[in-house]
Amino acid sequence: MFLEFIYPLTKYFTPFNVFQYLTFRGAYAALTTLLVCYIFGPRIIKALKQLGIGQVVRTDGPETHLVKQGTPTMGGVFIIIAVTAAVLLWQDWENFKVWLTLGAFLAFGAVGFVDDYLKVTRRNSDGLPAWAKLTGQFAVAIVVMLLLYFFGDEGNTVLYVPFFKNPVVDLGFFWIPFGVLLMVGESNAVNFSDGLDGLLAGLMILVFIALAILCYLSGRADYSSYLGIPYIPDAGELTVFCLAAAGACIGFLWFNAHPAEVFMGDVGSLSLGGTVAVISLITKKEILVLIAGGVFVLEIASVIIQVVSFKLRKKRVFKMAPLHHHFEKTGWAEAKVVIRFWILGGLFVIIALSTLKIQ
Repeated sequence: MFLEFIYPLTKYFTPFNVFQYLTFRGAYAALTTLLVCYIFGPRIIKALKQLGIGQVVRTDGPETHLVKQGTPTMGGVFIIIAVTAAVLLWQDWENFKVWLTLGAFLAFGAVGFVDDYLKVTRRNSDGLPAWAKLTGQFAVAIVVMLLLYFFGDEGNTVLYVPFFKNPVVDLGFFWIPFGVLLMVGESNAVNFSDGLDGLLAGLMILVFIALAILCYLSGRADYSSYLGIPYIPDAGELTVFCLAAAGACIGFLWFNAHPAEVFMGDVGSLSLGGTVAVISLITKKEILVLIAGGVFVLEIASVIIQVVSFKLRKKRVFKMAPLHHHFEKTGWAEAKVVIRFWILGGLFVIIALSTLKIQ
């Protein structure tokens, strides 16, 4: 909004020229989401308590989690509110990539909202049946991929791999199922990582800051040429979106830090995870984002390994899956698991960004 309505007034008041800069709008988008979370967070938490929207804790999980029973959940709604407000205020309204990303963000959030709502109304941890939840995720992902395929940039079907300057393969039409699987897999991997106070919010801050850097570099012809990465026209505008999401996660972490006053719920985790995948597809960083989000890969891999091992061998590899619960079961305190996973997440982000110059 500010870019459309205030920037044209630069000819009358030259300081308004700052609204053209991504770094300025990105910084204030982050500040906007922070303020929205800080101001409205307590009110939303109070409303969730009054509505009886409390977390249902698994009885087979760590015993220390039983005290969390009834803690307000679906706190991801104020991440969605904050990011949407920041996008409307600070983004370029004429940018197709921004609207597509915001649409995916809201759509994945809607699937998570229904799942959360069923959990709290039924007073159990089941929510949507697995097939229904996956159907919703696949439906959103298919629509997004069709829009990207038919209305996206030329050459968006090629696949880049870290350490290689040139694309390794052109997937053609098969880029659609590839992207669908990436979105569904990423959203579920992020969802599995949401199990401890502050864990997911902290990891998402790191990932969105990394994505902001990648979007900014990819949207600049000079920087992308210097680094040998693909130049993506208009992708730089997603820098603002990523910083807004990072700011919202910081604001949410204020209330979600141990002991948590509110939980994110699927409405937050699915929307954030799906959005990470969408941005990676737009910027041609599909493989790189798997490195940056390495903790999410480990989390979903631990679930897959656990299920396959039990089905085939009737034995469990981990004390409990996802992976963060395994370390809790071994005796690590919750705060220790969270901080060590944050450190691991930071290392993955550093590794991902370092590949940009090693090509």
